[in-house]
Amino acid sequence: MRFQIEVMVWRGDIAESVHHCLAAACDSEGTIVASTERPDRVTTFRSAAKPFQLLPLVERGHAERWGWSDEQLAVMAASHTGSAYHVDLVKGILDRLELSERDLACGIDDPIDPESLQRVRTDPSLRSPLYNNCSGKHAGMLCLARSEGWPTAGYHAAEHPVQQLMRRTIAELCGLSPEAVAIAIDGCSVSVFAVPLANMARAYARLAAATPAGDGRERALARIRESMVTHPRAVGGAGRLSTTWMEAASGRLVAKGGAEGLECLGLPAARLGVAVKCEDGNSRAMGPASAAVLELIGGLPAMDSARLETIRRPVVRNVAGMVVGRIEATARSLSSAPA
Repeated sequence: MRFQIEVMVWRGDIAESVHHCLAAACDSEGTIVASTERPDRVTTFRSAAKPFQLLPLVERGHAERWGWSDEQLAVMAASHTGSAYHVDLVKGILDRLELSERDLACGIDDPIDPESLQRVRTDPSLRSPLYNNCSGKHAGMLCLARSEGWPTAGYHAAEHPVQQLMRRTIAELCGLSPEAVAIAIDGCSVSVFAVPLANMARAYARLAAATPAGDGRERALARIRESMVTHPRAVGGAGRLSTTWMEAASGRLVAKGGAEGLECLGLPAARLGVAVKCEDGNSRAMGPASAAVLELIGGLPAMDSARLETIRRPVVRNVAGMVVGRIEATARSLSSAPA
């Protein structure tokens, strides 16, 4: 199936802005079952790669040896809001590793969580890399380095064994050679990977279809998925689209977004993965766009209708808090021919 999807921003009854989105839905073998134009569009995986960046830690048995809980694994795959809950989770991981916030290479960023933001604005001395939305991922990378006997210093550099292993792992899950995965530097200073949308969807299909009865890689993927869907707040937090998706679906899908307008979803019942990209990089389009894609391909699981509505048709508010508009997607099938 080929389809087209646009996201319209309305102010009252005035069509104010429009976002053009691309998407692909694939099975775990890489077969494209539905897509917009250009399913081969190469773009950065950004934070949607985090479940797979966590994979080596779990697959190699280090998560079990360290005794990490599912909640701790979830925050290692997180783009969190910097709430006290998230900071405590990450600090607990670092404490057990006998490391500290000074070992995190992600940099200092203001938290998204309002209470934490107010706290660090009141007392700037509290600002710390722990509040960075990627601090959990970095704690997991530090654990991997320590577990493998690699130096923790410089773990974020592209030439470090941690980042080299990340590149190989991403390539394998996406069905590509490592050389086919271009790299740059992400917002948090580690490697970011460029792959086609269809290959991102394939990786999420692998995550969705993984079973605890499978081989070592499948068991590791299944545990990461279950950690995320069981602890969606650890993966993001209040206001995070991926968290809202997983809470609304009660474990029937796994979701992880990335910067510059990217949302990836895995559908266990359908054994499919979906990747949706807003071409102009605006994340406000991602809820309506991803909901429209799931509805169009028949992959939308039963879920809380009120939460689904906040994803499908979020409101636009002005600075006084008044509802002044809405955001909604239009998706239509272009043909029934194979993508």
